[in-house]
Amino acid sequence: MVSRSAPSGRAIVVVLASCGLVASFMQTLVVPLIPVFPRLLHVPAADASWVVTVTLLAASVITPVSGRLGDLYGKRRMILVSLGLLIAGSVVSATTSALAFQILGRGLQGCAMGVIPLGISIMRDELPPERVGGAISLMSATLGVGGAIGLPVAAVVAENADWHALFWTAAGLGLACALLIMTVVPESSVRTPAPFDYFGAFGLAAGLLCLLLPVVKGGTWGWTSAPTLGLAAAAVVILLAWGAYQLRRRDPLVDLRVSARRPVLFTNFASIMVGFALYAMALSFPQLLQAPASTGYGLGQTMVESGLTLAPNGLVMMLLSPVSARLIARFGPRPTLMSGALVIAAGYAFAIVLMDNALELITASVIIGAGVGIAYAAMPALIMGSVPVTETASANGLNSLMRSVGTAISSAVMAAMLAQLTISVGGLPVPSLAGFRATFAVAAGAALAGALLAALVPKRRTAPELVAA
Repeated sequence: MVSRSAPSGRAIVVVLASCGLVASFMQTLVVPLIPVFPRLLHVPAADASWVVTVTLLAASVITPVSGRLGDLYGKRRMILVSLGLLIAGSVVSATTSALAFQILGRGLQGCAMGVIPLGISIMRDELPPERVGGAISLMSATLGVGGAIGLPVAAVVAENADWHALFWTAAGLGLACALLIMTVVPESSVRTPAPFDYFGAFGLAAGLLCLLLPVVKGGTWGWTSAPTLGLAAAAVVILLAWGAYQLRRRDPLVDLRVSARRPVLFTNFASIMVGFALYAMALSFPQLLQAPASTGYGLGQTMVESGLTLAPNGLVMMLLSPVSARLIARFGPRPTLMSGALVIAAGYAFAIVLMDNALELITASVIIGAGVGIAYAAMPALIMGSVPVTETASANGLNSLMRSVGTAISSAVMAAMLAQLTISVGGLPVPSLAGFRATFAVAAGAALAGALLAALVPKRRTAPELVAA
């Protein structure tokens, strides 16, 4: 058995957080290539967009499933499986330029997102109580940090090497993480003795696909088109039937009775809003920075420059993780989540007023990043203080799913707004300044809604193991 001495505890935290960073990096790995994917893959832009969409869908589907499998068969084992899928997907994408295989590879990469809720649960199971709060805050921050830091790194590689090198890099990072997990991280002894609900997993996957596909592709298909409306209707029917089945089952994939408890329910609702607000920045700020000066507001930055401009917000998330843990210990996770959401709203309010130069946008992104770091740290603390210890991985997986739903909705809403509110530059439509301000206002409203939902979480004492020393 691995010793729980302080050095081993630090090593476990570093390794798990590193794996979280790599998993999050997969979400922004190909963002710099989006404009050129149609040419690289020799397909229309609508088809090329699946290389990004499939990763989001795979992450949303796999996260609650891998969490439950971790509770049943071992969290460390499921992290290794997730990293194995990441490596396999990276190799597939690195060795082909065919759209079908790129979609397959990117889908397998998306499966790595289950690493983060599984890592959080291992920390609770394996670390001394005085280290759990800070460790969870750090692991939660990787959800935003990996994407923020990964964006400029991916841009540098994309501009200076063959684009397949991005996927070889991802495969190498995944292999390094797997070796570190096998060497440093012990298997948790906390298990749930029950059979896996395969039918429930299939039903959840089908329902989520039918729900998220029209959300992320509705702008391309048309919001009133037959595929959009048909899939939305199918999602309602499938998820209602799935919920009824879960309530009847003795060992469900997701314990809906636990999930319906007020602390868990409103935390998950707030997570949707915070996820929405986070992705609004990821989608709108790069476009604003890279827009040509002829628009009257754009800064004309390159991919690398815009990525570096936004990198500080990820670093702030990481640096604030110990602060978040202390806030949770001092005031509790509920007011901490509320505070984080309010800080996000303040960042967008700043951007609405001041967005004339790079320094102002850096300041706005840092404020938003600070709020995200604080809010993301509080969510697992609220969840784990309200569910049995044998269900922490599946409950954290469901919470991560709610954040993914928020980002999916945000991508659709922000893209639709920026596509509608345009000006003509050189005969081509580009988002207008009013369009960017409108997206910032909507994101601020989502953050405020998240704060309100967090306020509806009942007050309670923080679980002792979630309090930082």
